[in-house]
Amino acid sequence: MKTQKTKIIATVGPSCSTKPILQSLVNAGVDCFRVNLSHGTMEEKGNFFDLVKSVETQTGERPAILADLSGPKIRVNGLRAPIDLSKKDIVKISNEEQGEGIIPVSDVVRFQSVNKGAKILINDGLVTLTVKEYVSNRTLVCETVIPGKVEDRKGVNFPGIDLDVPPLTKQDELDLKLSLEKGADWIALSFVRSASDYELVKAKVEEQGFRTPIMAKIEKWEAVVNLDSIIKTFDAVMVARGDLGVELPLERVPLIQKDVITKASQASKPVIIATQILDSMTKRPVPTRAEVSDIANAILDGADTLMVTGETAAGKHPEKVIKVLNRVIKETESAIDYEEFYIEPDSENINTARAISHAACSVAQDQGIKILVTMTHSGSTARMAARYRPNARIIAMTPKKETCRQLSIVWGVSSILVDKYSSSNEIPDLANKVLNSKKLLKKNEKYVITGGVPVGVAGTTNFLSVSEVK
Repeated sequence: MKTQKTKIIATVGPSCSTKPILQSLVNAGVDCFRVNLSHGTMEEKGNFFDLVKSVETQTGERPAILADLSGPKIRVNGLRAPIDLSKKDIVKISNEEQGEGIIPVSDVVRFQSVNKGAKILINDGLVTLTVKEYVSNRTLVCETVIPGKVEDRKGVNFPGIDLDVPPLTKQDELDLKLSLEKGADWIALSFVRSASDYELVKAKVEEQGFRTPIMAKIEKWEAVVNLDSIIKTFDAVMVARGDLGVELPLERVPLIQKDVITKASQASKPVIIATQILDSMTKRPVPTRAEVSDIANAILDGADTLMVTGETAAGKHPEKVIKVLNRVIKETESAIDYEEFYIEPDSENINTARAISHAACSVAQDQGIKILVTMTHSGSTARMAARYRPNARIIAMTPKKETCRQLSIVWGVSSILVDKYSSSNEIPDLANKVLNSKKLLKKNEKYVITGGVPVGVAGTTNFLSVSEVK
């Protein structure tokens, strides 16, 4: 069983599109796979889900799957040939006109909030335009400020402008339905702007008869403004540094990342750091020193999970990427002083469940106990224990396969599928049996155990005990 506390998500794609390669990534340390729904046909997307489900973790179960919805990403859409723009060239941005001197963009956007002088960034700012004339809510006349090549499918950003776009596109709704039917364990929503986006997606998920947790991707300036309510509402958050670094000044991204990690950890919500984790390894077999330092700092800040994208989806060295990431995680975690790393409880938001979880971690910390067992159905007990970042390994025992997989992105949690139990009286014997069979502890070694009564009710963590392996 993997002992590293920081988790790894890898993106599937052409470079890891066979079962042997995908299995090698699992063996190298991947905890969860991301299916990027921004690209490919419905058949190709479905095949990636099936591929992930064909491989096994060390426990014999299939890995977790994160389905990443494209969201209202504005792209160059329908450009028949690249356009080379020189400084001061005049072009139109439009989703109603086509032809020479026109850059067609996604139909989802309307421009009524875009004023003269506004900046438009294409391909992460490699090409920058400024608005010269508002023609209509679907057409703008622009002047080139930073010249370069404009190609089809490249991203288009309007930093600082509250555009009229829906949280979900029609394609997102189709992709969401496919993801749920294919067994996605997490749904990631791109370009979240406010907490209200959650309710829309949740309603769509429930319409399909599912209760799949939803993750907010922080990549819009509006999301930074509404960060507190987004963290409170969504089930997890991801710092998507690519678009975030376009929407906001680059120098703000590291501090925003730290802020998100701190606030999400305090709220017992998993936080994922993504984009350009090991970008150089898309082509090279070794990372840069700056990338390694970036990874280490994210770990030291308390990130739950690190996610690689193009590095595994389209890179030349997918397995090496995961091995490097795993080594950096292991080395960095070995240097952590967990007494200093330990997060104190938020006295303003303490309840019984949080108090018990904090006490369980404190007992383990004070007595040098290696294992903290959380008996959980929904996963909430394990997430609350992880919130305090204890030195002890958190072993989540649950009778639900989906909970096992959902917890695979949570810091410090190793999940074990156990037989169904219906009362608290069964818990001590069950925990002892599992710890013995998995050889996690020796006879007479102590462990802390916590959970909730009545059994199976989410958020009712209310008991704590210290036991010995028999």
